[in-house]
Amino acid sequence: MDFVFDRTADGRVIKCLVIVDDATHEPVAIEVERAICGNGVSRVLDRLALSRGLPKVIRTDNGKEFCGKAMVAWAHERGIQLRLIEPGKPNQNAYVESFNGRLRDECLNENLFTSLLHARTVIETWRREYCEKRPKKALGGLTPAAYAKQLAESATVNPDSRSDRY
Repeated sequence: MDFVFDRTADGRVIKCLVIVDDATHEPVAIEVERAICGNGVSRVLDRLALSRGLPKVIRTDNGKEFCGKAMVAWAHERGIQLRLIEPGKPNQNAYVESFNGRLRDECLNENLFTSLLHARTVIETWRREYCEKRPKKALGGLTPAAYAKQLAESATVNPDSRSDRY
């Protein structure tokens, strides 16, 4: 997980919580708000858990939203390991950093958001297109969504093969 920031046309900040599954390269969520605290991050993760289950490990930087009391308590209560990267070492969370660059270049820099709702709509459309329509060589030519589906189907056959990380 990581954050990406932008602004709406009126100059107000938008904060995007980006959650990417390392195993599937699937951007499982991009939550767009004016502000998101640790409790807000945990609410997003609880919502994702309803459809995806809980991960075993979550990798983040040392931002206060990720290593504050709310997030640490949330992870502890659910048996999830938080892996914080070393300060100043974004390469330790390389895939989400790379994804953030694509999000910035292809979506945020290409659009002037007139409102928070407009930003949410455009960013979600871009996320779905990225996930469902862009094949990746690293995933054997499958899209992240198709690869995730394939992993989920194989987990049904062999439960120990399932990757529970994002």
